[in-house]
Amino acid sequence: MATLQLASWVSNLTYTSLTPAVLTAANNSLFNWAGCAIGGFAFQPAPQIALNTTLSPFSGPPTSSIFGANGSITGSVADAQVAALVNGIASHVDDYDDTHLETIIHPAGPVASALFAVAEAYGPVSGHDFITAFVAGVEAECKLGLSVSPEHYDVGWHITSTVGSIGAAVGVGKLLGLNTTHLQHAIGIASTQVVGMQVFFGSDTKSFHIGRAAQGGMLAALLARNGYTSSLEALESKYGWLHVVSTRENATAYFDQLGHIWEIEKNTFKPFPCGIVMHPVIDGAIQLSDETTTQGKSIQDIKSVQLRVNPEVLVLTGKTDPQTGLEGKFSIYHAAAVGLLYSEATPSQFTDEVVKNATVVDMRKKVNVAEDANVSKAEAYVTLMFNDGTSSEKHIEHAKGSVENPLTDEDLKKKFMEQVSLAIGDARAERAYTAFSGVQEMNDVARIGRMY
Repeated sequence: MATLQLASWVSNLTYTSLTPAVLTAANNSLFNWAGCAIGGFAFQPAPQIALNTTLSPFSGPPTSSIFGANGSITGSVADAQVAALVNGIASHVDDYDDTHLETIIHPAGPVASALFAVAEAYGPVSGHDFITAFVAGVEAECKLGLSVSPEHYDVGWHITSTVGSIGAAVGVGKLLGLNTTHLQHAIGIASTQVVGMQVFFGSDTKSFHIGRAAQGGMLAALLARNGYTSSLEALESKYGWLHVVSTRENATAYFDQLGHIWEIEKNTFKPFPCGIVMHPVIDGAIQLSDETTTQGKSIQDIKSVQLRVNPEVLVLTGKTDPQTGLEGKFSIYHAAAVGLLYSEATPSQFTDEVVKNATVVDMRKKVNVAEDANVSKAEAYVTLMFNDGTSSEKHIEHAKGSVENPLTDEDLKKKFMEQVSLAIGDARAERAYTAFSGVQEMNDVARIGRMY
């Protein structure tokens, strides 16, 4: 009985169950999420359209922070549902958030967006309780994702949001102290709100999936707490979530691992704000760009760029002529071009302006992609052919930011500060870093929006 098994584990989870490695991973995941949410709101239109243009007239009493809004000292405050939605959108819109590589789930977005909104609305909430609820939600969504992977993703679902609503419900339910039966109902109410398909990648709607999952999961937990009923077998029933959204499921086997194998320890953090399968190419392009300059050659002397990648790369990121920054995040051609031309790939290289830049467009046209099933999704071969007949090649086996080649603590802070400083200034960014990287030991997480 998968739903009962998950709900029972969540009910019994305590802060003392969390190992030092789990706590470190959870803290890193939270402040990485916050950096993405603050930076994403400030520089992308999607969260601002959702908040300022669309939802403001309908928002209830303000209780919860929109962390990147307005650049003001206290930020903008909305009701918890709107905050969960908008922070979820903002945290994912740059495609810069965390990644559980086995499933390609971005775990923090739905869970953290819901939890912060509820903590501020229903606080006080201790840091220990918040971290425990966050880990519960992340473990739920990742174990559920593993149980239907890869078939669920391959058929076209956006797995971050389809499992994210359930993760958010579990996290909020844990924070609110729901008993096992109420958690079963919360899981059911969340699972019926399945949302997100891959056709929307490259548009604002992709990040809407994460906001909606956070909002829907939070609503599910609140409804269940107040006696709203659902199926107690929402996941495993013949016509339940597992069997409707995938041709394969193995939830019991993965739920048996709960508390023994921690998925949050496998969480990774992106050095580049785009589809994860493009990262090996970007890593290789940046290294080749640096080497070309060191050797006294010019990037302008490149005649052609040859990429050899796993076939899944073109399935997910095969846009040859992106017209917007969001489309550029799903163009392997754009990824290679900016890595070579800028020797970096930050949110600044995935804007409408850069996507349409004539030099970038010309470089994209030089990029050729060959599919090779013998090349894993984690690696890439990048070869530069120069006008003088010489060539340079780079094989990236494990891209920067992968489990095998993770970002350092210094890298993670630098990434946070680069995003947040541009949005709210250096001094406030430093205070925000201190706040969000110290959630675990806070007396009251509900104060976090006023700490920077």
